[in-house]
Amino acid sequence: MNFFPQEYFKKDWFGLLIVVLMSGVIISFFKPAFLSSFNLYVLMLSVSLWLVVAMSQMIIIAIGQMNLSVGAIGGLVAISFTGLMEVHGFSIPYAILTGLLIGLFCGFINGFLTVKTGISAFIITLATLYIFKGMNLGITEAQPFYQIPESIKNFGNAKIIGPVPYLIIIPIIITVMMWLLMNKTQSGRNMLAYGNSVQSSELMGISPTKVVITAHVISGFLAAIGGMLVVCRLQLGTPNIGDSWLLPSFAAPVIGGAVLAGGKVDVIATTLGVIIVAIISQALVIFKIDPFFVQILLGFMILIAVFINRYREYKEERRKKIFIYEASHE
Repeated sequence: MNFFPQEYFKKDWFGLLIVVLMSGVIISFFKPAFLSSFNLYVLMLSVSLWLVVAMSQMIIIAIGQMNLSVGAIGGLVAISFTGLMEVHGFSIPYAILTGLLIGLFCGFINGFLTVKTGISAFIITLATLYIFKGMNLGITEAQPFYQIPESIKNFGNAKIIGPVPYLIIIPIIITVMMWLLMNKTQSGRNMLAYGNSVQSSELMGISPTKVVITAHVISGFLAAIGGMLVVCRLQLGTPNIGDSWLLPSFAAPVIGGAVLAGGKVDVIATTLGVIIVAIISQALVIFKIDPFFVQILLGFMILIAVFINRYREYKEERRKKIFIYEASHE
């Protein structure tokens, strides 16, 4: 019986799936504790949080841009979410709704400024990173909010069954929705077309303004969800939430084969990229290696992934040139 149809071998995510399975087997061989219920629980919590962050960056990479303010948006929403409940007595639903609206507005600002000024999203989001972070510190005065409702604490730490946390429900839903968006909707196809070639997409009648703003709004929305999920997990709102998101937000999509120039992302591969990053982080803890080495490994993994992507682009460009040459001499 052929468990893997031939076309699966050509998918970007297939190789990553093999890496995930092999790494799990190898690590558990040397450290059986890797497959313990507690470790799997911690691993799934880590995947839950980073998955939302990765999707927030992935959709911006799809249009050939970068969002350096993902962590700042998540941090601002996390502080607003907790502060509204502790200081102003907002109910949980209203605090969640306000947090989501803040994320949407921050994303809209990023997209609107990028479109209307013509300045690179890299520069725009670098500036808004400091603006949102400054607002975060101004609201909190660098002090955490501790008064979190028990239902939020329970959601962030309770388990559905065995080692499976409730916290993973929302990221799974988001991943499915992102897959549907990028693979089954016109908006997703427009984003990929825009990222592949701005000029060609305009000739096709695709609105650059709509594509860019939509992508940034979705990115801000997902960053907001990520910020609130971190609050659920930590059981408090701290001003440094989101500070460490930048590198992992790029790592998973790039490991998943996303082209930074735009036009090519894969939701399944990005998800597997998140799992690989989480496994590496967890393995370093189990083998009692300094966790700061995670940053070094992520940096090298991004470089390797970028080199592989560039090699693929080179081969594709060469194949097209050969095809054009042969066609012109027939």
